[in-house]
Amino acid sequence: MDVHLTQSVFSDPGRPGFGELPVDPRRLALLVRNLIIHRREGERFGHVITERRLREDAEARYVSEMTRILRERSDAPLTRGREPGERFVGTCRDFSLLLCSMLRATGTPARLRCGFATYLVEGFHDDHWVTEYRSPDGGWRLVDAQVAYGPYEVDFDPLDVPRDRFLVAGQAWRECRAGRRDPGTFGVAGLRGIRGLWYVRGNVLRDLAALNGVEVLPWDCWGPEVLDEAALTEDDLARTDAVAAARTDDEVRRLYRDPRLTVPDEITSYTTYAGVRRVTLPRS
Repeated sequence: MDVHLTQSVFSDPGRPGFGELPVDPRRLALLVRNLIIHRREGERFGHVITERRLREDAEARYVSEMTRILRERSDAPLTRGREPGERFVGTCRDFSLLLCSMLRATGTPARLRCGFATYLVEGFHDDHWVTEYRSPDGGWRLVDAQVAYGPYEVDFDPLDVPRDRFLVAGQAWRECRAGRRDPGTFGVAGLRGIRGLWYVRGNVLRDLAALNGVEVLPWDCWGPEVLDEAALTEDDLARTDAVAAARTDDEVRRLYRDPRLTVPDEITSYTTYAGVRRVTLPRS
């Protein structure tokens, strides 16, 4: 069994599932785009997202939770798009996880990728998540369901994002370490101090976890607290170098078995609305 075809505890839609989905990744991306509204997209759609919806949806880390919320807001099947007021209020990670779940459900190997986009904020590498799926020719393609068919203007096909427009976290780390890119341009746009090599390191770990079927939220952390450059140790740098250099699924799985890299049962979540809190993750 291809591990990228297997639903994780995070991507599993639960019962009753999605219903009959199209198989074409483009149609699935369009469906996802019309089931979710990003928490910062209200103005783009001329829609006011209520504080209640923001808080209700913010920490829904499982697709089963997302589909439950969607069903509570409308009786329409999940195979039909929604008006903004009936959509799940999420982030780039939620667009990507829902698309990943649908691809897996329809027989296309898929996985989440955590990294940085160059096309959201000019001159900045913004923290971002996309979906990666295996195409019929055996290669892997990046899909950004958030910007596909939505109110964004990009100069490329969002169903085949160029690798120099979205840098997976390991690539970002390698280029920063080699001096080819400025770590100060990597982080969360609009949040002072949330940028730098320490932040790139966090995304390298989140990407490694996602490749191993643990698709955490963007603000989930584990292990020693690293919230600035000064907290990075030589051991941190060497370990992150090793993860960023991994090229094969076997290497990714071997590295993840290191207890210093594995996501533990209990993590720290720097949530937007609930503050910093400890969260216990289920294993199955």
